[in-house]
Amino acid sequence: MNEGPQQTENVDVRPDIEPGWADVLTPEFRAPYFNDLKRFLVEERAKHRVFPKGQDIFRAFALTPFDQVRVVLLGQDPYHGPGQAHGLCFSVPDGTPHPPSLDNIFKELERDLAMPRPTSGDLSPWARQGVLLLNATLTVRAHAAGSHQGRGWETFTDAAIRNLSRSHEGLVFLLWGRHAQRKEALIDTDRHYVLRAPHPSPLSAHRGFIGCGHFSATNELLQARGGQAIDWSL
Repeated sequence: MNEGPQQTENVDVRPDIEPGWADVLTPEFRAPYFNDLKRFLVEERAKHRVFPKGQDIFRAFALTPFDQVRVVLLGQDPYHGPGQAHGLCFSVPDGTPHPPSLDNIFKELERDLAMPRPTSGDLSPWARQGVLLLNATLTVRAHAAGSHQGRGWETFTDAAIRNLSRSHEGLVFLLWGRHAQRKEALIDTDRHYVLRAPHPSPLSAHRGFIGCGHFSATNELLQARGGQAIDWSL
């Protein structure tokens, strides 16, 4: 696969996201920091390969409408290998080999719910049931983890989390790893549920992620409020 510079993609002023999200995030799209972020992305794409492709950057917001969010799973960066990132944290397109963190997520899913381990790594069915699969940083340079951190994405995604916390009741936030757990400061824990566990990466999965029971616990919390359980099968 050609790993050279990409042609510049249009980073739209109003991305293709669900109208409810567009309403609450319009102030962010119009903010000076977001203009700086767009300029940075244009420059990056002129020199480097950037993931995910432009049409998938805001895919989490397109698949999970603002008013239908029930669970929030927070990641850090998109995957930085070719063919992996498609706009949903921890998720890869169908047919793509599972990265180690996703493989550990599926191990816990199998252990927790006694269901067969999924063969597809595409988590879109979760997103369509109200599970917001949100990375803190929405783009990354190929083969360079963390390369787009500190450029404005965190301000944008923090605003999304704050808006959810203010506008909803009884959301379940899944905070896996220290980076995600720092986002707890944005969440009104009197209104929402927060479940914490180590990150599912090979370095920490066996320090408490495997055995955390978050899939069953999430469904118990949702059902206790009269809501529907998430069908975690893929």
